[in-house]
This record gives sequence, structure tokens and C-alpha cells, in this order.
Amino acid sequence: MFGWTGTVLRVNLSDGTIKKEAINTKDASSYIGARGLATKIMMNEVDPKVDPLSPENKLIFMTGPLTGTFAPTSGRYVVVSKAPLTGTIGSSNSGGHFGPELKFAGYDGIIFEGKSEKPVYLWIHDDLVELRSAEHLWGKNVFETTDEILKETADDARVACIGPAGEKMVLFATVMNDKHRAAGRSGMGTVMGSKNLKAVAVKGSKSVEVARTDDFLAACRDARKKLKEHPVTGNGLPTYGTEILINVVNQVGALPTRNWRDGGVYEYAEDISGETLREKYLVRNKACFGCPIGCGRVTRVPEGRFKGFGEGPEYEPGWAYGASCGVRDLAAICKANFICNELGLDPITMGTTIACAMELYEKGIISREIAGMDLRFGNADAIVELTRLTGMREGFGERLAMGSYRMAESFGHPELSMSVKKQEMPAYDGRGAQGMGLEYATSNRGGCHVRGYMTSPEILGIPEKLDPLVTTDKAAWLKTFQDLTAVVDSAGICLFTTFAIGLPEISSMLRDAVGFDASNEEILKAGERIWNLERLFNIAAGFTSEDDTLPPRLLKEPMPSGPAKGKVVELEKMLPEYYSVRGWNEEGIPTEEKLAELSI
Repeated sequence: MFGWTGTVLRVNLSDGTIKKEAINTKDASSYIGARGLATKIMMNEVDPKVDPLSPENKLIFMTGPLTGTFAPTSGRYVVVSKAPLTGTIGSSNSGGHFGPELKFAGYDGIIFEGKSEKPVYLWIHDDLVELRSAEHLWGKNVFETTDEILKETADDARVACIGPAGEKMVLFATVMNDKHRAAGRSGMGTVMGSKNLKAVAVKGSKSVEVARTDDFLAACRDARKKLKEHPVTGNGLPTYGTEILINVVNQVGALPTRNWRDGGVYEYAEDISGETLREKYLVRNKACFGCPIGCGRVTRVPEGRFKGFGEGPEYEPGWAYGASCGVRDLAAICKANFICNELGLDPITMGTTIACAMELYEKGIISREIAGMDLRFGNADAIVELTRLTGMREGFGERLAMGSYRMAESFGHPELSMSVKKQEMPAYDGRGAQGMGLEYATSNRGGCHVRGYMTSPEILGIPEKLDPLVTTDKAAWLKTFQDLTAVVDSAGICLFTTFAIGLPEISSMLRDAVGFDASNEEILKAGERIWNLERLFNIAAGFTSEDDTLPPRLLKEPMPSGPAKGKVVELEKMLPEYYSVRGWNEEGIPTEEKLAELSI
């Protein structure tokens, strides 16, 4: 096979057996790879009603056919399972170097089954694959775990692991690779912890072969040239990182402030912006494997009570701990983000769960005795301390470890959780960007911005500028973005490439890597097939059209200020149109005709 290695590992943690299996070529062709192929395996092998933390759930690490190749941003892999936070199909994407290293060792993916009696980690060195005891690693943080495993295996191996948050099954624990890269959302690290799987370490010495080498390299060079020349990927992201969006989104009035209560304009946005991060704390840029963009931020707070060194924050964590919590101290935001990486926590859910608790506190629903501290908006010390407590499930962190929906529900006010399907929405207020509101409501993994990034046309004007405050044609645009994103995620490249390149360039690289002659339309149809399969998993898990909704605040409370003042998300207009353009019935269920068209 070209693009593929042709082999996946099946690891039964219950009995310790490891098998090497040939990849299903038909499924690989129909579902492209990574996110799509792993979802197909889940659908084939796992009952969607399974308890996410039971041994019967499976955990799949999967790469795409472009992972580890010369294609730009080819450092991606996904972790797929049924998600503990949401109960939906969970699929978290990560960059760095772990995914390519897995391909270099000769494997497209790993299927973990069952549960180990004692903590273990998987060591892969080309043809050598073995489970090793991780009892001595249990309780160690991500950095300590990575360093210890490198001493025990090879100093140039790549490690994906969980921290204490995953061990203690915080519902939004992450899988961390290369210390600072994360398969971050929905609780994939929680599933890993439930299986007593501490880490996967891999070292490879092989390469990824492509079908049409000269054509493939030409297609990759063309894509790289366009990435370098585009103002976002060639200048904005390399210069300021994703935090550049703080000021951009704030200016259009879509930056959610104080748990989305105070509108879409944050008065201290400049203090927490990418520009300020670069000026005060940036050490250097950092790129993932094969990435010409280099949006990663290596940062250092040199002194004070928030002194620390690490990576980030990215835009969403910077917003979650900043505007959403009413905090303007960028050093505290950096420190809280560092702790998330160290303990293995999703900083989007963590920061927004704290913001929800702050509103409950200010309303008098949570007392100081319960919280153990002053939880008013703007408390910089609180975001740092509560992140640590949550990762260790100590004190009030035990409540926060459930995520904002379950935490708010336990106090009788689930409506104050800014989440969809129990996953917290990221840093774009749908009242100020209607397409993003529809994206949150329909995302297959709950509140999510990267399954159909409508911010691109609505705010950045890419590929063309759409009025963010109108609903016209947003359903059709979103469907296209969701299908294309499924292609990108499944190919094994980064979503950020789509600022500069689109379906023609991505399809060209895929065709020449794998050696098939599918048209652009057929490749986009594969993305639609992936989206519909995820929808079918969720339906079988018990989700209905009633779950395609938003928090009451976005539907009923008009935006109080800014350019979107007076607006609510007009979901009742967009959702029926969305179902229609998807070829689903009025209940949001794919029709028999649509499934036949997609060969599902």
C-alpha cells in the first residue's frame, strides 16, 4: 500500500495479547484514514450504548495516509473512542511528532481493547511491540512520565501519555504527546486512564512510501508555496500564534465574556492578546512535524507567583481562562495552561467550567465554604489553583472534574453551563457569528469549533466574507465546511492548511500519495460519508434532534452590547435547512436514500 503502512496493531489489555493485522483496504478507501477509519472501526466493533469507562469501550489511535509524508502539516493523528464527557463518538486530533513516528515504525494505528489489571505502557520499536509495567509511573505528571519512559526506551522516541487527570478519570482528561501537544477534547485521556494504560512510546526507522513520487512532491511544493504566501498562514499565525484571534474576534463582537453573560466584547482583550503574549512572554515559535507555519508558542513567565515555562496558551485556552473568567492577568493564564499540559487537562473545558462556577458563585448558588475560595470573576489566583485541584480531584476540584454541565446540574442550574451535548463551547459567541452557532448545535462531538470552522468566512473572510449576523445560506456553507474538515482530519494534516489551500490541493496530494484517481467531488463525498457515520453512531447511542440545540442564553438572551447587540442565535431558522441540505429527515436522521448514496 502507498501512503499507508498497511498494518494496525490490536492490543488486548485484559489478556496482554498483541496482534498485527492488515488494514481493511476497502474501509481505508471509503473513509480516507485517521478520524474516518477509526470511526468505522468503532461502528463495526463497539456498541454505541457502551459505558465509555467500561472495558468494552475501545480506544483507537489512528494516522492518515498523509501523516509522516512531505505534505505540509503532516504531523497529525487522532484518538477515537466513545467520549466520557459527552457520550457521543469522541475524536480528538493532535499534532507534534507522535503520529509520524508511529508510521515510521510501520503502523497506521493501534486498537486498544479491554482493561489491564495493573498500569502498563506500550513500547513500539519497529517490529518489537510489548506491554511494560507502568506501576512506577502511575501518579507522575506528563513531563515526568515522558522523561522516565525516554530513559527506559530510547531518548529519541516519541511518547503519548496521560497525567494524573487521566488516571483519576477527570471527564475531560487529555492524551498528551511530545509533552505539549494534546488530543484534547471530550475525555480521550479519561478512557486511557480507565484502561490502566499510562502511555504509548514509539520509535521507528522506516519511511512512508507514496505512489507517484514526482507528482506528489510537486503537489506538496505547490501547497507549501500557497501556505507561505497567505497572510494568515505565512504571517499572522507564525508571528502571533492563534492568540492573534483575541483582538480580531473581540472587534467583531463575538468574544464570549464572563461565561457568555456580558456579551461579545471584553474590555481587557488587549491584555490577553497574541500581540501581548509575543511582547511579554514568547521565547520562540515551535512547529509540528512537516509544518511550515510554526504557530506553536514556547513561552516563559520569568518571575512572580505565576512563574513558569512551557507552551501556549493557544487562542481557545487563552480566552477560556481570560475573557470567559474575566481575568486580565496573562501570566496567570499562561500558568493555568501550563498546569493543564502538566496534569493532562483540556484547558477549554477547564477554563469554561471555572467560568460557570464563577457565575454560580456570584449568583449566590455556590458559597465560599463550598468553593474554598473567592470565586468572583477576575480572580487570577483562582484559575490557577482550581486547575491544579481539578487535575488532582481535590477539594472543589472534585466537582469541577465533572465538567460544567454536570457541575452546574448538581447545583440545580444546568442552564448556566455553556455547553452542547455536555461539551463546552469554545471562543466564538454564536449570537455574533450565526454560522458558528449552528456549528455548535450540530457538531457530532458536542460544542466544537473545529468540525466546521465557520469563523473562517464569517470573521476572517476566507474563502469569502459572509455577514456573521445573518442566517442566509449558513446551513449549506456549514455542511461543506464539515465535510471538508472530515477529509482534512482523516488525511492526517492540520486544519490550519485550509486558510490557504482547499479541496483541489488536498485531493491532489491524497491521490498522488495513495495512488487512486478519485475526483475532488468523490473525496469530498468521503468526508460526507464520515460525517453521516458519526451521526449514526450518536443516534444509536441515544441522541436525537432534541440534542441539536444551544444553551438558553444564546437562544433567548439578546447580546447585551457590541456590534451584535440585540441578536440571539436564530437556530430555529437554520436547523431545519441544515437537515434538508444534509439529506436527513425532519428528525435529523439520515434517510435511506442518503445512506444508499453514501454506500453506508
